[in-house]
Amino acid sequence: MKKIAVLTSGGDAPGMNTAIRAVVRRGIFRGLDVCGVKNGYKGLIDGNFVSMSLGSVGDIIHRGGTILQSTRCEEFKTVKGQQRALKEVEKEGIDGLIVIGGDGSFKGARKLTIKGLPAIGIPGTIDNDIAGTEYTIGFDTAVNTAVEAIDKIRDTAASHERTYVIEVMGRDAGDIALWAGMCAGAESIIIPEAHHDVEDVIDRIKQGSKRGKMHSIIVVAEGVGKGTEIGNMIKEKAGFDTKVAILGHLQRGGAPSAYDRMMSSQMGAKAVDLMVEGEKGVMVGLKNGRLIHTSFEEAVKESHMIDLSLYHLARSLSI
Repeated sequence: MKKIAVLTSGGDAPGMNTAIRAVVRRGIFRGLDVCGVKNGYKGLIDGNFVSMSLGSVGDIIHRGGTILQSTRCEEFKTVKGQQRALKEVEKEGIDGLIVIGGDGSFKGARKLTIKGLPAIGIPGTIDNDIAGTEYTIGFDTAVNTAVEAIDKIRDTAASHERTYVIEVMGRDAGDIALWAGMCAGAESIIIPEAHHDVEDVIDRIKQGSKRGKMHSIIVVAEGVGKGTEIGNMIKEKAGFDTKVAILGHLQRGGAPSAYDRMMSSQMGAKAVDLMVEGEKGVMVGLKNGRLIHTSFEEAVKESHMIDLSLYHLARSLSI
């Protein structure tokens, strides 16, 4: 193992730059040449490689997004696209690849490993929805961004005696909604993993109103349904003054939190160490507070499981 490459793929997440920095500096520390791949798998196909030095990753530990950029690439899903990528990798003399991204990114990395290019994955997605790890890079920052936004919206809700429905990201996973809703004291949290009933939401608002509470916060994961639809249903059925706020891609940006910087640094370094030790086709993860590694096959095959005990705790605390 003399030369490795690193790329970011899928949606950007705070902490990706920190992970890139860790991969580059740990790689150089371990005596490797390191190059970056611009624009994810598309860059791999196009041979868009850049040499990475210690200085090239200076002053990026605190920056959101990814300096290597990320582009979705349909061509890479084809055998022809993968063959083109492997040809460019061979021309560049790359012996291994580190992929920072989500489950879709790992499916691609798995195919490259099967075809002869050793690949290691680092879980980077704000949704925290990858099996085989308890944590994914960017989740903590995204939750903090959402909580800060909800806190500010609550000020307006209280001032105008309104109900606010706040839609957060999470197409297939409710982790952001659950954590943000619980930490911001939402009256109701609606997530894909738990049955929801708008009538129950309305009842909880009414119960609060009876004891003098004049405003309510409802947090909904985008995978359940549109926040506007839920807001309209509450307004029509209960007559409450209801507004909707959609946080959207605001949750992806911003400087990574201290925790995300710590996890990104550890996972980036671990990925390099695993590659030097001869591992391939695995993803770095976190289990019971310790770094572990799981095969790509297991990571993409299994389903992410949310901790529903937190959901039931949130319901009991928001009565």
